[in-house]
Amino acid sequence: MLIRVILILLYKTKIVVTNPKSHSRNYFGTDGIRGKVGVWPINAEFILKLGWAVGKVLARQGYGKVLIGKDTRISGYMFESVLEAGLSAAGIDTHLLGPMPTPAISYLTRTLRAQAGIVISASHNPYYDNGIKFFSAAGTKLPDEVEAAIEEQLEQSMTTVDSARLGKAVRVVDAPGRYIEFCKSTVSSETHLNGLKIVVDCANGAAYHIAPNVFRELGADVIEMGVEPNGLNINLNCGATHPAALQQRVLLEQADLGIALDGDGDRVIMVDHQGHVLDGDELLYIIVKHRQELGSLKGGVVGTVMSNIGLERVLQELGVPFVRVPVGDRYVIAELSKREWHLGGEPSGHIICSDAITTGDGIITALQVLSALCYKKQPLAEIKTGLHKYPQVLVNVKVPGICDLSSKPRIQEALKNIEKKLGTSGRVLLRCSGTEALVRVMVEGEDENNITQLAHQLALVVEEDLT
Repeated sequence: MLIRVILILLYKTKIVVTNPKSHSRNYFGTDGIRGKVGVWPINAEFILKLGWAVGKVLARQGYGKVLIGKDTRISGYMFESVLEAGLSAAGIDTHLLGPMPTPAISYLTRTLRAQAGIVISASHNPYYDNGIKFFSAAGTKLPDEVEAAIEEQLEQSMTTVDSARLGKAVRVVDAPGRYIEFCKSTVSSETHLNGLKIVVDCANGAAYHIAPNVFRELGADVIEMGVEPNGLNINLNCGATHPAALQQRVLLEQADLGIALDGDGDRVIMVDHQGHVLDGDELLYIIVKHRQELGSLKGGVVGTVMSNIGLERVLQELGVPFVRVPVGDRYVIAELSKREWHLGGEPSGHIICSDAITTGDGIITALQVLSALCYKKQPLAEIKTGLHKYPQVLVNVKVPGICDLSSKPRIQEALKNIEKKLGTSGRVLLRCSGTEALVRVMVEGEDENNITQLAHQLALVVEEDLT
């Protein structure tokens, strides 16, 4: 079942997650379908039928083509082949992009006028996981009704169209070059990175052959990391989820800054010349402040329940509206569209600049920050000043599978007790992950020692009750 968490947001105080809501979906989670390779549904048999089901749903709209891109996991070869076969059986042509960042597939789906784009990736997860996610013809996440139609089609017996109507497959050889040029076009032609020494960590993932070239072609002296994928080393002690190696390299090379992407290139964190990590909240703050100074900021900012309360308060001081949504870029994107705003994101480094691209993009986010840095002629360590982040402790609790936190009285009682202890000086968040078998416990407040203790207390109760 797809677990969607209902959030109760209390402005300036605490944020509590209660009443997880089951959904009628059997396969789609908050970000497509994801799991361990070889374990249903992430096996060749199911993915073959998934490709066929997608093709059958798209075929109802008339002739078209589907793009397939992937990250660098070894299982991507297998899933690329079976998706192509399933789509062909349904009469749909495929254009194969090879290893490409998730946002690149979103962009190319739109510009190549495809009916849909398919991404084979498990993002920041280890190599032994993989997943399938989709983009519509507009480069956005598939609407709920299309996902529902695909699930309904999966319940039918697989068939094959007449041989004369089978889909064909071609490889798009110029996909990387197309995307490099697009990324560069998202910043002013006056943005030059000459004189900047930048360490770029591509997590041995999908952006390994793209990101360094983007920054290098804009004039930066680029030192590459994580650009030797072997199918097994994606996200392994590198990239946005493991920035320690980047921090060390920035200090060793005496670089001006470092940029770390995750395995599929849709999120980014940065490191200043002193080796300090800047997360998504800090990067979003830099971009917002820069646009406000230029007079180009449209509306406010969309964050999530994980966004630091310090970001909310500094934006309030700047007169910038701020709203929170559940964790997941689809919720951020939906709220931005609803309000006709342009900027939103998550502390993980998943930032949406919707005036540039329809999904999160680590390269484009980094370029937005670099544009601000060049404009202000300040180092990253200085340009981030003004944001005071509250200490925030996150504890992940492994659970056997689907969890219903609202039906556990002991967990709810522990949650209420921590709320009382925090009062108005902090907040607590308890939620089921939409992509992994985890319950995430987050406590935020002014006293780091206190919130660390409270987070681990609540995590222990969750572990005892659910495992």
